[in-house]
Amino acid sequence: MAEGKVKIRFDPEADILYILVKEGLIKDTIEAAEDFFIEVAEDGSVAGVEMWRAKEHILANLAEHIKAMIKTAT
Repeated sequence: MAEGKVKIRFDPEADILYILVKEGLIKDTIEAAEDFFIEVAEDGSVAGVEMWRAKEHILANLAEHIKAMIKTAT
């Protein structure tokens, strides 16, 4: 993976969104919030982010954002 390029993958069957920040060995995985995990590289930087139940989390937040935009526009 080229330096600075982020890859995003979505598994619709498992409903998991994965954001790969950098490739390499993972030192630790931190559960930052329910269904939200941060993978830490050996050097302490963020290597990846994983979101479980992605449809629920993303769609719910997107719907709230759209509602707020409509309310502001009217």
